[in-house]
Formats: sequence, structure tokens, C-alpha cells
Amino acid sequence: MAYTNINDPSAYFQTALYTGTGSTQSITNDGNSNLQPDLVWIKHRSGTEDNLLFDSTRGAEQALKSNSDGAEFNYNASMTAFNSDGFSVGTANGVNGSGTFVGWQWKVNGGTTSSNTSGNATSTVQVNTTAGVSIVTFTGRGLDGTTVGHGLGEVPAMVIFKCRDTGNTDWRVYHQSIAPTLGVSLNSGTAGSYGTTAIYTGTFTSTLLRLENDSGGVNRSSSPMLALCFAEKQGFSKFGKYISNGQTTGPMTYTGFKPAFIVIKDTTGGSGGTGNWVIWDAKRNPYNPKLVILNANAAGSEFDATAYSNININVLSNGFRIAHDSGKSFLNMPNRNYIFMAFAENPFVTSTGIPATAK
Repeated sequence: MAYTNINDPSAYFQTALYTGTGSTQSITNDGNSNLQPDLVWIKHRSGTEDNLLFDSTRGAEQALKSNSDGAEFNYNASMTAFNSDGFSVGTANGVNGSGTFVGWQWKVNGGTTSSNTSGNATSTVQVNTTAGVSIVTFTGRGLDGTTVGHGLGEVPAMVIFKCRDTGNTDWRVYHQSIAPTLGVSLNSGTAGSYGTTAIYTGTFTSTLLRLENDSGGVNRSSSPMLALCFAEKQGFSKFGKYISNGQTTGPMTYTGFKPAFIVIKDTTGGSGGTGNWVIWDAKRNPYNPKLVILNANAAGSEFDATAYSNININVLSNGFRIAHDSGKSFLNMPNRNYIFMAFAENPFVTSTGIPATAK
């Protein structure tokens, strides 16, 4: 049974659903705990607006699109404030137009940052070591052997990088379950490749991200960079992989908690191609079995994937299982590797011995 120091995951991660009005409004969370978010990811569910990411380090209205390789931009009247229990949106269509929206939110440190000089590139770090999340900004050096302090105090399990001032630079993703040379980008459905040379030098440490030159968009010379860093926390977050079996009953993936949010990516490459970054959450899809998904790398509207080979995610008290009617499921193609990131709705068992229930 999983022991955790986070008995209430809603203190650090929550999903909010809301309807756009075209007029300014504040979105209030309904979890057990008040959550002042520092990282907010908004997607128009019923339309084709971009996936928009905001954080309290870069400041409100400074947007990046996870489905685009474009630069950061000031999106006027978009996400206008990080509130004590939610966030405020302006009149922009991408966050408050006609239709329905979802906002995934992580608490970090209330916008308070510090200078980190652990590496040879000074970074600005906002960190929450309890939840294992840090928002890191730094100026790229374009040199092999660049090191950047991340503040987590433990080795990151997943890091999402973006060059902020230059277009045509992919969101590069480091994940502990795949080789550094296997190029996966948040804005792309393909596996890609960094070639024989990794863009990460050696292994990351409990204090440092180790980067090579500016190939890959993680260390572009003189450019402002963003790194979203996550460490695994028992009972709250998991960054792993599963190997598909192509069967009607797919593999059971253990997380140690009942998931509230799951993102899955096929990283195999080669014959059979790869797939989108599939996003599921418990607010949009509260009961088994069903799979209503959005894609991090596409601006398309929410769709019900059960129409595709009757695929669904069965959420369990301690993980999830993929199920479908044939071996053609894009989440359970035979003998392929899928990475995932997941955050908890409830730990499998709290520190006081209270168990979670399945869906």
C-alpha cells in the first residue's frame, strides 16, 4: 500500500471546468483545498482554440501554446490573474469565448521566485518541493556542458523545455523512462529523434539540469528559456511507461493513487507511427468506462475516443488500465512503449490509512 505525505492532492493540483461568457470572469475551484495556481493550462473543449499555458513566474497574459513551436506572446485579455482559489480570464476567445473550457492547475510557490546559482547558467526558480514541481527560467548559453539549477532537491522525472523568444523551436520533453536521444516534442505527434547525440549531457542530478548546445531548443544561445520540472511524489504524481499488449484488456499501470489527470504518449517510432499526446481528466470524464480526450499537440476540440475501437481508460484506486475492442487502439497498439505523466485525485492509501475507491 502506498504511503504518502500528500493526503489531499487538491492542495496542489485541480481541474476546473467552466463555460465561456465573452465577459471577464473568475473561475473558482471546487476541490477540498483552496488552490492558488502558479501553472495554468487552458483548453477550449468545444472549439479549436490553442492549448494555452500560463505561469506566475512569467506573469499573467504571457502565453505559450503546447500545440505550436511558436514563441511566447502577450495574449491581451486572456488569463489575467492567479487568484487565491482559481484564476481570472478576460474576454479573449482562447480562454473565454463561446463554448466550454477546462483549466488544469498546479500550485507551486505563489509566484515567489529565487535566484539559483548552482549551475553555470543562473536560473530563476519557483519551486514546491512537497509537490515536486518547479518553474525554471534561464538564459540559454548555446554551449555543451551548460548546467541549470532546478531547485527540486531530487532528480527530476520529467522536464518540459521551451525556447520563449524564437519560433520554430519545439517543446522538448525529457522523461525518465526513455533515452535522451529519443526525441519527443509536446507539440508533435511523431517520435522524432535527436540523433546519436543527446541534448542532455549525462544525467540530471538532484540540483542540476545538464544541457548540451542549442540544438533541440533547450539551450539556445542568449534566448530566454522555460523548463517545467517534475519530481515523482509517492501517492501524488507518477512519470512512467507501459508496454502495450494489443489485447482487449490492456496492461494495468500502477501509479499508487487514483488518477485525476493523465497524459499518455506513444514513443516507439518506426513502423506503425506514433500518436498524439492524449489528455484525460476526472472532471470531464468522472466515471468508467469512457474516454473523452484532448490532445496537447493539437488545437482540435474534445472528442469521445470510445468511437475508435471502443477504447477507454478504466481508472482504478491505484492506477489505470486501457481497454478496447481490437488491437488497433492508439493507446494499446501491440508491443509499443507509452510514456505517461499522472497526478492524483486520491492516494491509494493516505498516511492515516484511509483507502481510495475506484471509479
